[in-house]
Order: sequence, then structure tokens, then C-alpha cells
Amino acid sequence: MGFARTCSVALVGVEGVVVEVQADLEPGVAAFTLVGLPDKTLVESRDRVRAAVVNSGAEWPQKKLTVGLSPASVPKSGSGFDLAVAAAVLGAAERVDPAVIADLLLIGELGLDGRVRPVRGILPAVLAAAEAGYRQVVVPQQCAAEAALVPEVSVLGVRSLRQLIAVLTDGEVPDEGPPDAFGRPDPMTAGLVVPGAGLGAGLASTGYGACAPPDLADVAGQRGARRALEVAAAGGHHLFLTGPPGAGKTMLAERLPGIMPPLTRQDSLEVTAVHSVAGILPPGEPLVTAAPYCAPHHSATMQSLVGGGNGLPRPGAVSLAHRGVLFLDEAPEFSGRVLDALRQPLESGQVVIARAAGVMRLPARFLMVLAANPCPCGRHTLQGAGCECSAAVVRRYQGRLSGPLLDRVDLRVEVEPVTHSDLVGEGGRGESSGAVAQRVAGARARAADRLADTPWRINAEVPGHELRTRWLPAPGALAQAERDLERGLLTARGLDRVLRVAWTVSDLAAKDRPDARDVAVALELRTGISRGVPLARGYAS
Repeated sequence: MGFARTCSVALVGVEGVVVEVQADLEPGVAAFTLVGLPDKTLVESRDRVRAAVVNSGAEWPQKKLTVGLSPASVPKSGSGFDLAVAAAVLGAAERVDPAVIADLLLIGELGLDGRVRPVRGILPAVLAAAEAGYRQVVVPQQCAAEAALVPEVSVLGVRSLRQLIAVLTDGEVPDEGPPDAFGRPDPMTAGLVVPGAGLGAGLASTGYGACAPPDLADVAGQRGARRALEVAAAGGHHLFLTGPPGAGKTMLAERLPGIMPPLTRQDSLEVTAVHSVAGILPPGEPLVTAAPYCAPHHSATMQSLVGGGNGLPRPGAVSLAHRGVLFLDEAPEFSGRVLDALRQPLESGQVVIARAAGVMRLPARFLMVLAANPCPCGRHTLQGAGCECSAAVVRRYQGRLSGPLLDRVDLRVEVEPVTHSDLVGEGGRGESSGAVAQRVAGARARAADRLADTPWRINAEVPGHELRTRWLPAPGALAQAERDLERGLLTARGLDRVLRVAWTVSDLAAKDRPDARDVAVALELRTGISRGVPLARGYAS
């Protein structure tokens, strides 16, 4: 009787569970049994592993073979267990030393010819292995750069089972380089990206190749909306843009990631883990360093937006936009149930999805931008434009966005129609994204210094109680906001959000704390009612 064990990782969302892969050989009729709550994809690994072992020059044991995946209570899916199963079988057959593979963690899919194919979720899997104390991992060579992002872990990238056997037996490692006779790309990288996964979520690539990223200077006019965009980027505040078609709402939203600071190391790992699990991490870009931008179509289902699907849920658009921007264009056209499902992640920064197959938690701390026309035809606010929508139709259209959802939006800006002088550039080009990004970075640095010893990093994350008791504004600064609260123009949540925006306005102006002028700007951004402070230069000294 032969026995060997090694380890792999089962992913539940973006969290990994280390799984011990055990192989046991007993005398009897040759059979291969796989136990431990595998799904259909994993059950099929029996045929893949058998063919891969034989085609790699090793002898398949003609005995009763049982492979167990422990803990058996954790659901296991995917083809990433193939490499670990093959190593455990070879160890039980004494083709390799069982002691050598006992402390290894192996992840990878096997082809019938023995080649190792890349799989999704390498980064969260290796992170789980590192937390469990494993220091040696074997992954497909195409995923080695992604796995190497985890510190203090030795990564071995292999292209075939033959290479792995040679390494484990101290033999000569065969060359399994990619075919390049005709200059074709490596076909094995096809497993890194799920076709259409990013397109279905409306995800824009963080890299623009030879093209320059969208610049804020391209937006004609819209001084007030540009300032609101700057405040949103500096404090992480949600934004609602209303205005007629063609005013530039989509252009503004597309340029918001360009003025946001680069992701920190920890944020980059979080975002990369989500994108890796979703299958939208581009080959050759193992680490996402820029804020992602996700713009789902208004026909998106609740599962595609917040996560879900058959079996264990998969990340939705809110998780793909983690630490970035979620843009909902034509927001009133979205389903009411879909929009209201955003209320919980907007508050908590995460999504908890319960299904029959299990409960999964996904990160979802994003900056939401809503865009809407004033009425179905879009001409309601234009003078002499011939809007034929009745008052009831306009109210019904605007009422599709529920009050509780809008109460969580800090900034509400009306985007004015672009004039001829704006288009021909008589007023000069606006500031570039680089210039605005410098001010945003300075404001975020001031907020980070103030919040250094707290679990929060940007103003939008700070609870209202802390702002009212720990970081006080200037005396009398909240008088106007408190009057609006008494009149019913603001809710208690709205007052807290006004105070958060006031701190961001203060940080942009390099002040120690917000004064009455900063609160007035925040109130105008919140309610849309003029407070006597020009929005375009509301936080200028």
C-alpha cells in the first residue's frame, strides 16, 4: 500500500482555503475514486490526470486508487487541483519521494499531453497559502509573476508535468518553451482571461497601449462639474450628474480614474485578486496599479452587478470596481431592485452573498458615479428645446432613483449644456488631469496624516460620530447645515456626509479644518441649492 499527500487551494470568492490532497494505493481492481465534495469540473480531473501522467513518461499505477480532498466539507471547484492530484498519485506510486511533496502547494490545470495550463485566482490562492505557513508553491509558468507578488514565498513556475517530475527527482529539466516558429503567441495563456468577462461588466483596461488616457482638459466648459469631480476624487465621495444629452456627463466620468492617486500596494493586491478570480487580469500585467473603471450597461442583472451566478457566486461589477470607479450611465433605466441592491455595499464596502452552495464575502469599496437625463427625452431643462414630457412623466422618471440610494450620494451636480464658446476654445483649455491629480494627491495626503492612527484613510470612510466629536470644524461652521436639518432639507446621514465633503474641501484648500465657507460649498454640492459661494472656485483661498 502506498500513501502520499500534498496541498492545493480551494477558492471561495476571493478567499482561499488550503486543501490537503491525499492519494492512497491499495491492492485490488484498478480504479480511480475522487472524494471530498468535488464539482463536475474537478471530477473530470481523473481523466486529465491519468492521461497527463502516462503522456509524461510515467507509469500509471494499476491498483485501487483513492484521492481525497480534505477538508471534505468545503466545496471544491475548478481545474486547479490537477497538478496537486498528479503529484500525490506519483508520490503514492513512489515515482517521486512523498516527503518532498508533503510541504509543497501546487496549483495548475493539466492538459492530456502533460502541459500545465494557467488557472484563475492564482494571487488569492498563494496569499492563502502564505497565511497558512507554506513557503514553496508550484504554479503554471504563465502565472509565476502573479504568484511572485506575495512576499516570502518561493515560486516555481512549470510548463509541463515532465518538468515538475524532473525537479522533484533532481533530474534533467526538459525544455518546454512556447512554440514561436511562426511568431504566434503562447496558446497556453488563453486560460488566464475568460473571454468576454471584462466586456460583460463594462470594464475598461487600466492600460491604454499606444493611446493616451482620457484627459480632463478635453472636457469643454463645465467648471462646476470639474470641481465636483475633483472633490469626489479627493475624498472618495459618490457623485450624481444630471443634465441634457451631450453635455459631457460620460466624458467626465471616464476621466475620473485619471485624477485619482495610484493604488497603494495593499489596494493593488486586493484589486488584482478580484480581477484574477474574475478572469479579467490581462496576461503580462500581474499587478493592477491604477484605479479600475467599470461601466455596466443599464440592462445588467442584479447578479452581474453585485455578484452571483450558479453554485458559488462570482464577483460582480461592484467588486470589479473595488478601489476604483463604478459608473452607472442612464441610471434611471436600471432596474429598481438592482439599484437598491447597491445600498448595502455603499455603506459597508463589501458584498455578502448567501446561496445554497455557501456564503461569500467580496470587497466592494468603490466610488459610484450616477448619470441621468432630466426626463425621458432629455430636453426638460433646456429653454425652447421642445420637451413634450408631462410633469407626471418627469416625476415618474426622476423617481426611479429611490430616496435611500440618493441619500448615500454626497455630490449632486447639474451639468449645463456646452456653449459655442466652450467648444471653439475661446475660454482656453481647462486644466489637465495631471494638474488636478496633484491637488487630489495633496488633499489625500493631508487626510491620511490626520487619519494615520485610525482604520480609515479617506474622508468618505470616516463615521459621522467621529467627525462630530473627534475632528471638530471651526466654531459656527455647521450653523447653516443644522438649520437645513431642522427644516427637513437634510437627514442625519446627509448632515454627516456634508461634514465629510466639507473636510475634503478644506483639505483641497490646505486648511487645518473646515470653516463656514467650506460647509456652504458642501451644502451646495449636496442639495443643489445656491449658498452664495461660486461652486467653480468654492474652495479657493
